Amino acid sequence: MAEYLIKNGFVFDPVLGIKGDATDVAIKDGKIVETTAVKSPKIIDATGKTVLAGGVDIHAHVAGPKVNIGRNFRPEDKLFTYKPGRGIERMQGGFSVPTVIRTGYNYARMGYTTVMEAAMPPLYARHTHEEMRDTPILDQGAYPVFGNNWFVLEYLKNHEIENTVAYIAWLLRATKGYAVKVVNPGGTEAWGWGLNCENVHDPVPYFDITPAQIVKGLIEANEYLGLPHSMHVHANNLGNPGNYTTTLDTFKLSEGIKPNSKFGRDQVMHHTHVQFHSYGGDSWANVESKAKEIMDYVNSHDNITIDMGQVTLDETTTMTADGPFEHHLTELNHLKWANADVELETGSGVVPYIYSPSIKVCAIQWCIGLELALLAKDPMRVFMTTDHPNAGPFIRYPRIMKWLMSREAREQQFDAFKHKDKVIDATNLAGIDRELDLYEIAQMTRAGPAKALGLAHMYGGLAPGLDADVAVFDFNPNEPYAPDDIEKAFGNARHLFKTGVQVISDHEVVSNGNKRTLWVNARVNENPQVMRDVKEKFLRYYTVTLNNYEVTGHHYLPNPYVIEVDATE
Repeated sequence: MAEYLIKNGFVFDPVLGIKGDATDVAIKDGKIVETTAVKSPKIIDATGKTVLAGGVDIHAHVAGPKVNIGRNFRPEDKLFTYKPGRGIERMQGGFSVPTVIRTGYNYARMGYTTVMEAAMPPLYARHTHEEMRDTPILDQGAYPVFGNNWFVLEYLKNHEIENTVAYIAWLLRATKGYAVKVVNPGGTEAWGWGLNCENVHDPVPYFDITPAQIVKGLIEANEYLGLPHSMHVHANNLGNPGNYTTTLDTFKLSEGIKPNSKFGRDQVMHHTHVQFHSYGGDSWANVESKAKEIMDYVNSHDNITIDMGQVTLDETTTMTADGPFEHHLTELNHLKWANADVELETGSGVVPYIYSPSIKVCAIQWCIGLELALLAKDPMRVFMTTDHPNAGPFIRYPRIMKWLMSREAREQQFDAFKHKDKVIDATNLAGIDRELDLYEIAQMTRAGPAKALGLAHMYGGLAPGLDADVAVFDFNPNEPYAPDDIEKAFGNARHLFKTGVQVISDHEVVSNGNKRTLWVNARVNENPQVMRDVKEKFLRYYTVTLNNYEVTGHHYLPNPYVIEVDATE
């Protein structure tokens, strides 16, 4: 494997504590090494440019059945967005729901090298892995959903923590999953009865259990196993005025639980796309930001991480395993709606949506996401996402960087709002002077999410021994620049290395890389009862056999990276 020396770039790396110093970065055998370890490297002149570790996206919807439904469901999303193949690049298409080919290339162009699929229905894990397999360049993992799974609901209802643990371990292995994901706990199962769970104490029909019991039980099971990532939750009551109280109630379920992990994380809960969970008021007429109340809690509790779910003011495609929310959304905008139920496990919905700057609520949502990041005292625990594609496409990350780094850019967007004064009255953003720097951006997009995922030994920094995921951008932080210069530079990397392979050179994709699929093999004591329960339910309820359920073989995981966890006594 070739050796490289990236010379004299302005490096921003929270792992090493480097804040823009002109520093050399050396690459050998797929790893970052000391500069003295390379003998005859290829020189990459980064003078006057910014050097960062490869980006890590902790939460996006980029592969699997609901994403594919979105592609088929929205031919208009593909209109005028096709890009023909050129060189090694294959044909690409789609805007808010791009093809897997475009997904890999567009993330790479932003300097991202690791992306996690945020909600994998276990029954459709094979489909999800096939799409991840075909996504170029990126290392990826997927989070199986557990919060509406019949096995989990029954075990937690009966306070059977060891059975819950054994089932989680089995399902991670069967689906080649990475983490425990919870979406609208209990609410998606209730949707099968035309109902929902709107707060943490609403009972789930038939199962006689509450979302609070589901979330707390899965946190405890996650720590029993000592998984790399904390329990990853999309709370109840998403997207409704006044829902910030439900969010705070969900946060509080993590109190008193300490992390049990050998992978370097300090948290027991990750709450995703918090923008959608930070609304005050009691109707859309008086909805207002409660980001300050949310961040007061986050800033004072070290055992949780969050991501933004930043609205980007685009036409997009919403998709979530929160089936009742998608029905609510189609009742609001009267656009087309797809709904699915996944037997015994989860459900989902897909609805197109337009976040228009002419609509007051959309402008308020835009403010709230930015407030969450700008009010954060620790950027290592607050991560940049759009909940792609729900609040907007991931290709807008450079635009979000512009808004976070430039008050001028935020003021320009305020001036474009039709209801500017009403938006300012309902939010805090206009009064926030803070402008993030590239070191803080690196914390939010590299070091922080890598640590929260339990992958800080691989990703997120430029220390010797870490994977050689390195991005170089045409941006000089020491010279005057306009806000749009930020978006332009960080949307089009000059160079990108993925595990030591140069995949972008002078802005051109030159390699499809050596991507890997990450999954967790959690070993537990043998549990005959759980395996009997699994076999019985497959025999009685599932429309597939157990042999056709599990993900096995080179076809689905041609290049797996297995993280071993030993929870045996």
